Amino acid sequence: MAEQAGDPLFKSHDPIFNRKELLHVGHVPDEDRIVGRDDEIESVAAEVGAITRGDPPNNVMIYGKTGTGKSLISRHVATRAQDAAHGNEIDCGVLYVDCSEANTETRATRQLALSLKDQTDYRENIPVRGVGTMEYYQHIWAILEEFFDAVIVILDEIDKLDNSNILMQLSRAREAQKTSAYIGVIGISNKVKYRETLDERIDSSFGHRELFFHPYDASQLREIMRNREDAFQPGVLEDGTIELCAALAAKKHGDARKAIEILKEAGELARRTGSETVAEDHIKQAQEVAEINRIEELTSGATVHAKLALYALASHIITGERETYKTREIYERYVDICELVATDPITENGLYRQLKEQAFLGVIESEKTGGGRSQGSYLLHRLVTDPKHIVKAVRRDASLEEVPPYERLAETGSGSAMRDRDVDLSSFS
Repeated sequence: MAEQAGDPLFKSHDPIFNRKELLHVGHVPDEDRIVGRDDEIESVAAEVGAITRGDPPNNVMIYGKTGTGKSLISRHVATRAQDAAHGNEIDCGVLYVDCSEANTETRATRQLALSLKDQTDYRENIPVRGVGTMEYYQHIWAILEEFFDAVIVILDEIDKLDNSNILMQLSRAREAQKTSAYIGVIGISNKVKYRETLDERIDSSFGHRELFFHPYDASQLREIMRNREDAFQPGVLEDGTIELCAALAAKKHGDARKAIEILKEAGELARRTGSETVAEDHIKQAQEVAEINRIEELTSGATVHAKLALYALASHIITGERETYKTREIYERYVDICELVATDPITENGLYRQLKEQAFLGVIESEKTGGGRSQGSYLLHRLVTDPKHIVKAVRRDASLEEVPPYERLAETGSGSAMRDRDVDLSSFS
């Protein structure tokens, strides 16, 4: 069998990429590549740092939009804390769980147990199926008791868990004498209201501090991009490409993860088209692809009502002559859509909360406006992205396949929001 290097089907040299792993979403860069997060690093370290001295750490919840460095900083600080603890002869472990995949208590505890087993010489068999959650907890307590003085558990996208009982189990394990090891939990969420969903007993037991990560600005994004220039072959990136990439990302969302995705996709476009360099046109095309992916990712975890609200706002913007609409205007169209798809609408106040959540995620922007004595103050909402992206994201939800095209909304005239001019938007579906 011929070696891959000699097979003409596979090039031995990538003309565009040099170290492509630097552009991978899960890549944790070296400390000198982390930009604009010194304060956040120190804040997280202040909460978990006691573990390096053999003392109990604090639990902490980190909030922020996607791409603000929450996962990166958590893993970076946890790894440094582990190294510092080992230097003080403290057996410390680090465990990471992506709750968007391990989204039940059973799956999360199974992953924790298997990760602990991989890090130790634990001899007991841990089944991957056919056992209950409590059996996985028993393995976790046994491994911690035998091999660890302390452990830091990172629960990424914690809001995706079907329940939060794991927080109470981990935070009370030492008090309940299930293990003598200290356990520090770092929870990560882009839902700032997550704490309100916690059972009062769990919230009290968890007793966590809250930290908020803000989006990167254009200068920080430029530095992040420059720190990944060596992902490409020398001379491949044309002048101005990094600056354009950072500017587009900062204008849209300040999301470093998506800025890196744009840069990577631009390189892929250049390679597919046989270009020897990555130019500004590649960046612009890649930004369009990344923006659609970003909106689909953000809306994937939203409720049906949030998606229908976004759909209603998008329809107003496309069929109307304005970029901003009041909560009441969006609600009226939302109710009409619910009627057409045979879904019971939530209250206007409930829809307001859904829009507020989407504003936090960066899908829309909401601004309080004074309407004068006759109208009082009210909120105006606008989409941050192209409304066609919202249409596409909603249409791809299997549960919303029956959402009517916009021309049908205009034809029904069932409410005051249906008075817009009739425009055929089926091409956006």
